[in-house]
Amino acid sequence: MATLEERLDQAETIIKTESFRKNKGLGNEVGYYIFDYPPEQELVVRERIAYMEGKNNRGTDGFDLKVFDLYDLVIDILEAEGFLEQCFRFEQKKGIERITKAVGNLLQVNDENSLIVGHIQENTPAEAVVFLTGIGKCYPILRSHKVLNNLHQAIDRVPVVLFFPGKYDGQELVLFSEIKDDNYYRAFKLVD
Repeated sequence: MATLEERLDQAETIIKTESFRKNKGLGNEVGYYIFDYPPEQELVVRERIAYMEGKNNRGTDGFDLKVFDLYDLVIDILEAEGFLEQCFRFEQKKGIERITKAVGNLLQVNDENSLIVGHIQENTPAEAVVFLTGIGKCYPILRSHKVLNNLHQAIDRVPVVLFFPGKYDGQELVLFSEIKDDNYYRAFKLVD
């Protein structure tokens, strides 16, 4: 079995291939991929993604690597809407379940007009590979299968890779290798 470092090397090689970026071999279906990893290796994965993003050069690589940290997006949206401080107070008074529902409604997580999806759409150039990170930091506000379902409806021109702290077997997402998310069948494992 390959080590995490070896798998990250493979991922870096794969995203640079033109066939990956053109979704060849997938029946022209948009490429949605999941790179799962042990949650305790989160910092290693973050460092490697930052390294890949830093060395990406459109002129040399032929694409832009766009990294979207979903947690940062949620915080930015809440700040822009003037709701971040209200969320802190609301959570203290009503609890985590109520704030999770309220933030989900604001972000329109279950809606095709999701603010997160809109932001990713608006900030992804034509020749790009999208990395989604931070899904573990967003739990329980964002669920990976909902993010992927909404994105799949909206982004169909570039491959998308979700970095998932947990396990994905091609059907089932298990966050932190403990919390079962809904099944998701449209994504391929980026590397085994």
